[in-house]
Amino acid sequence: AMEQGAEAELEEVVAIRSEAGRMSVAVESGAKYQAGAVIIATGAKPRMLGLPREEEFIGNGVCFCAVCDGAFYKGLPVAVNGGGNSALQDALLLSEKCSRVYLIHRRDSFRGEAKLVEALRARGNVEFVLNARVSSLFGEDGLEGVTVEQSGQERSLYVKGLFVAVGHKPDNAAFSSLMELDLAGYALSGEDCATRTPGLFVAGDCRSKKVRQLATAVSDGAAAALAACEYLDSL
Repeated sequence: AMEQGAEAELEEVVAIRSEAGRMSVAVESGAKYQAGAVIIATGAKPRMLGLPREEEFIGNGVCFCAVCDGAFYKGLPVAVNGGGNSALQDALLLSEKCSRVYLIHRRDSFRGEAKLVEALRARGNVEFVLNARVSSLFGEDGLEGVTVEQSGQERSLYVKGLFVAVGHKPDNAAFSSLMELDLAGYALSGEDCATRTPGLFVAGDCRSKKVRQLATAVSDGAAAALAACEYLDSL
């Protein structure tokens, strides 16, 4: 893209406004950029547990995607934190690769589908750790285990990986006045990635959709770019 003439400005966008048929993009330094169309591709950040050393262990024991990182823990013990479908599906996938899977959930029952829970119960290497929360992480050069508080008592689980599956948070708050958001904060759009504001498009994980993977983000980028070009041509 750069070789074809695209210009890159590394700035944090703080607001976008639609003014007289054009888009005005305000950035943290105080500068403003004017454009006929804007594509928002801010993605979504995984929700974290807020534990000491959690960020330190990201990529070295703390993970957020079993599909992406599960293969790195083949034959090793791991833990999954969460109680929804994502956590249950992660635990199922990991149970096929890992020696032991601890599924940690703060309640006594799961929010996810019953059929996933039953499938996990049938796996001999999966242990449910219910009414529990991860209270700390430990390890030297990488994660070596987690401490959980369960029914008033502490327990150490010696695992090489902790898969945090408590949801994602899209970075759409600064633009919420220009587009509709679903209950989780993801931008609503059609397959053309257009929002309710003419000239404003969304692409990637910040958009409301079922599958959030690199392949679908790239697809959104192409669709949004073509839709933006068509919009500009219509003017």
